[in-house]
Amino acid sequence: MTGAERRLWSRLRAKQLGVQFTRQHPIGNHIADFACRSLRLAIECDGGQHSDSPTDTRRTEVIEAHGYRMIRFWNNDILQNTDGVIEAILEEIRLARNQR
Repeated sequence: MTGAERRLWSRLRAKQLGVQFTRQHPIGNHIADFACRSLRLAIECDGGQHSDSPTDTRRTEVIEAHGYRMIRFWNNDILQNTDGVIEAILEEIRLARNQR
């Protein structure tokens, strides 16, 4: 795992946000960095190499075609604004719960 992935996993694991996340979850022919299967929420941690990547756009399309909502965070945001990233994830959890 990258430093950003380790930081985020330390906040996602063990149902700390009220839902179960898994690491390296396969969805279609891709692997999401983190996923909440019950809410169909996938999280990707992106470094600079992902800027405007057509491969990532296609990856998101495939994962969303499998019924997941994909959210992406830049590694530097995770490392420098962890609490803000967690708040954004909590909002996505709230939205997903309301859509059930």
